[in-house]
Amino acid sequence: MPNNHHPEKQQPPTADSTIQCLNDLEAQKTSKGHRLAEWTVQMVGSWKFIIIQSALLVVWTIVNIVAWFEHWDPYPFILLNLFLALQAAYTGPVIMMTQNRQAARDRLEAHNDYLVNIKAEQEIRTLLKHLNAQSQAIEELKGMVKSLQKNDLR
Repeated sequence: MPNNHHPEKQQPPTADSTIQCLNDLEAQKTSKGHRLAEWTVQMVGSWKFIIIQSALLVVWTIVNIVAWFEHWDPYPFILLNLFLALQAAYTGPVIMMTQNRQAARDRLEAHNDYLVNIKAEQEIRTLLKHLNAQSQAIEELKGMVKSLQKNDLR
């Protein structure tokens, strides 16, 4: 089984290794559940969510303390604690699913970067060979010009 966590330990890419657009791959692999998890994490991890939730908690607390009609959740707010615990119980795993998906994408990006680096190295080596060949050709031409100049001076 290849080690996907350490690209430097993998075999060099073969002729059939291709550099891929990860956005296209991700669009193909993304399920509705993953999209829902990412949307949830985006919403829960926003200031809008924090402000709305804080406002609801303050309103809940004030209404239950003042309670002009009836205390539906008197102090110590056990029902509120239940709702918050349920929210945390579902939000935590959803966040972990999104993090796992991001980690998998990071591994793909790292491998893609590795393939790009290998290809760039191969191209640089080819360019260096061409430059060396050009340098040798220039040196030969210089020698020919010098010999022609010596012949013209005689």
